[in-house]
Amino acid sequence: MKKEYPIIPLFKQFIKDSENGKRLKKNGEKIKPESIRNYHNLLQNLVEFSIQYKFELRICEANKLNKREFQSEKNYWKKFYLKFTEFYYKKGCHDNYVGTNMKLMRVFFNYLKNDKDVSTGDFQQLFYIRKEEIDILVLSPEQLKFLIHDVTFHESLTPAQQKIKDIFVFGCTTGLRYSDIYLLTSKNIEVGPVDWYLKIKSKNQNLQHCETAQLCCSYTPKIPFKK
Repeated sequence: MKKEYPIIPLFKQFIKDSENGKRLKKNGEKIKPESIRNYHNLLQNLVEFSIQYKFELRICEANKLNKREFQSEKNYWKKFYLKFTEFYYKKGCHDNYVGTNMKLMRVFFNYLKNDKDVSTGDFQQLFYIRKEEIDILVLSPEQLKFLIHDVTFHESLTPAQQKIKDIFVFGCTTGLRYSDIYLLTSKNIEVGPVDWYLKIKSKNQNLQHCETAQLCCSYTPKIPFKK
């Protein structure tokens, strides 16, 4: 008789073990907070998907299945992959985001296999990691100056749009992605007598003579820097 486990409680335990340090990276480091946030988002989507598609989420002990049952289980996870990715695409998600979440599903399966001794059958190999190359858009100096200095444009934006614009400009002038900016704290900003500095991983990135940096650093309370 095949043994089944519901996925959602196992995934919640996966998150809990990641949060409390029971589950670590391969190098022994703790799981980063942004990774745990991604796990929570994936859990929310799994629950939503299961309800919307009426898809029972469970996993069987693969080593206890006969040949016919093993093939049936393999087909189940193939169907899951197709339906779950369809769920994302219908929400307007793109390949990179979908691929990232399927990569997280692989991580979860590896956790079940290595930490919980659940024989997964390595069905996570059926989860293809889709990826797309995004064209890089480059702003001209004139466009960047417009975003920095045009007060009329700035005041025409909603408060939320103003916040997004300032984060965008800060990223343009420092070369940081949003995910990097999100992790900055007030301790990363150093204000000298003349120069402004952004300290990242023990390396000082000089923001000297950068009006945008001063503008955005003065806007720090509205940028999601942690204290």
